[in-house]
Amino acid sequence: MRDRHLHRLERAARAAAERGLAAVLVGPSPDLAYLTGYEPMPLERPTLLVVRPDASPRLLVPALEAPAARSAPLGGDLELLAWRDGEDPYAAAARLVAPAGTLAVDDRLWAAHLLGLQRALPAARFVPASGVLGGLRAVKDPEELDRLRRAAAAADATFEAICASGLAGRRELDVAAELAELLVANGHARAAFTIVAAGPNGASPHHEPTERTIRTGDAVVLDFGGALEGYHSDITRTVVVERAPEGFAAVYELVREAQEAAVAAVAPGVPIAEVDRAAREPIERAGFGERFLHRTGHGIGLEVHEPPYAVAGDPTVLAPGMTFSVEPGIYLDGRFGVRIEDIVAVTPDGVERLNRADRALRTVG
Repeated sequence: MRDRHLHRLERAARAAAERGLAAVLVGPSPDLAYLTGYEPMPLERPTLLVVRPDASPRLLVPALEAPAARSAPLGGDLELLAWRDGEDPYAAAARLVAPAGTLAVDDRLWAAHLLGLQRALPAARFVPASGVLGGLRAVKDPEELDRLRRAAAAADATFEAICASGLAGRRELDVAAELAELLVANGHARAAFTIVAAGPNGASPHHEPTERTIRTGDAVVLDFGGALEGYHSDITRTVVVERAPEGFAAVYELVREAQEAAVAAVAPGVPIAEVDRAAREPIERAGFGERFLHRTGHGIGLEVHEPPYAVAGDPTVLAPGMTFSVEPGIYLDGRFGVRIEDIVAVTPDGVERLNRADRALRTVG
C-alpha cells in the first residue's frame, strides 16, 4: 500500500513537470485518497497536499487533524506542516510554492479555500488539477481492476435479486430502499444511489424515486450502484412488469443494439469520442437522436463519475486499464424510458465487460 502511494506521488510530480506546473495542490477528495491514502473530511479548515516537481511532497493540515494525518498510510513519508487556529493557512500554503508559478488545484477544493489561495498568491495562475490527476487515475492498476470487477459482480447479483423480489404493486421508494439493502448484502460497504423510474417517470434519466406505485404494463428503469473497498459499481437495466407497453420492445432493441455497437468500438488507441459516436449512430438512424439526452458514458473508480467521458469533444485516447460506463438511452416524454448500462475495461486487445447481468428484455412480476 505504502509503495503504491509513493509511486503515485512520483507520477504526479513527473506529470506536473511535463506540464510546466509549479505545483499540484490537493484538498480532501478522491484525489487525495488516491495519492496518499489519507481521507479527511472536507472542512472550513483547509487541508492541502502540495506536490512539486522539484521538492518532496508536503501536507499542510490543521493542528487538530495532525494525529490522524500521521496515522495515515503515508503519515511517516510526508513532511507534515500543522497550522493552528488563528493563523493564516493560506499564507502558510503560499510559502510552499513559487509565488508566480502555475498551480493546478484539485477540482474538489472548496471555493473559499481557492479564493484564500488566490489572495495569498496574487501573481500565481490557477488551473484545474484534473488535467494532471485525471489521466493518472483513469488507468487502473490490477488491484483497482479487481475491486471494480467484484463491485460489478455484486451489482449483477443485486439486479437478479430485485427481479426475483418482484416489482408490481410496490412504490418506487420501497424498491429503491431494497436495492440499497441488497447492494450491501452482496458485498458493498454502502449504496451510492438507487434510481427507480416506473412508467413515464423513466423518461427522466436522473429521476428521484417517489411514492408512485409500479403497475402492470410499466417499464421500469433500475439504475444503481455503490462502493466496495472504495471502488464503485454502476449498472442500469430496464425491465417490464408482466407485459411491455405499446412500442416498448422496438425501442428496447434499438438501445440494446446501440450499447452493443458502443462496446464493440472499445479498444486501445480508439478515441473515446468514437464510442459515443458508435452508440448514437443506430439511434439517430432510427429517428430518436433527440431523445438520447446524455453522453454515452463516464469513467468510474474512486468516484461514480470521473474522467474520461464518452462524449464528443473528450480528447482521451483509450488505453489498457481505463474503465468507464457504456449507457445509451432513449427517453419518450409521457411514455417510458430505456437505458442499458455496463461498466467496461479496456484490455490490451479489446474490451472486457465487468457487468455480466443479462441484457435481454426481462419481464418481472
